[in-house]
This record gives sequence, structure tokens and C-alpha cells, in this order.
Amino acid sequence: MAFIYAKTAAGRLEIENRGLKLAPALRSVLLLVDGQRDARELGQMAQGLRAPEDVLAQLQALQLIEAVGGSADKAPVLPVTTQLGDDPLRYQQLRDWMAESVRKHLGLKGYLIQLKIDRSKTAVGLEQLWPELATALGKAKSPAFASRWLEETRALVQA
Repeated sequence: MAFIYAKTAAGRLEIENRGLKLAPALRSVLLLVDGQRDARELGQMAQGLRAPEDVLAQLQALQLIEAVGGSADKAPVLPVTTQLGDDPLRYQQLRDWMAESVRKHLGLKGYLIQLKIDRSKTAVGLEQLWPELATALGKAKSPAFASRWLEETRALVQA
């Protein structure tokens, strides 16, 4: 089992006030740390954000995250959307949810993300855009809003 990471009090404070002026990729990964994802899952998401390979170590060194469970070895984590399989209706539902979120909350600022959504042909491809969209929502609205959006999106997939 891989280590599971959660934000420290300093990490939550950093999300709220941006005091450390983190690089965008580090901040995006910090947003994704929720006390439920393990190091492998966070690492996979960090790759999509073009974050450094040692992003978790950097966040730990800054005392923004801490290991709260798990251990050093675990089977690879599959994307949440793998359970959708080839169901075109569920894929379309997820795609529409994401497109509506861009339109409603980002407007023209979300144009490039919308293009990526339109190009994604699988639910897993859409899931890989979640961190980027959550980061944009966090900047446009608030980090708390972005976290709620991620939770609602996961709930939509798992419903």
C-alpha cells in the first residue's frame, strides 16, 4: 500500500491565502491532496500537470502535506472513470458536466480547457483534465469551490 497524504494546517492555510507563492504545478497538486489519495494516484495526476517528479517530497519539505496512512507498496490505482467502461451515456454525462462547469464558471478563460474536453474521446481522458479544470476553478472562484467541484465530479462518476 502506498502512503496516503493529507494537507497539514499550513497546507490548508496556503490554499486559502497563497502566502508561499507556490509554482502553479505545486499548488495544483496541493489542491488534489485530500487524505484519501495515495502517492501513486497523486503522482499520476501530477504527471498530467507537468509537476516535478518529486512534487510530494517538495510539499512535505515545506510541511504542507503529511503521510496519514498507508505504507510503501500498493497495487496501481485505476482511474475513477474506468468503471464507466464504454458506456456512451455516462461518458456524455461527464463530458456535459465538465463543459457546463467551464461555461458557467470560467467563460472565455476556459476556452483552452473546453477544447481539451472536446478532444477527449474517453472518460479516462476526461478524468485526466480534472486537475487542470479544478485549478482553473480554484483561481476563478476559490480553492474550496474547486474541491467541492472535484467531489461532485467523483460522485457523478461513482453514481
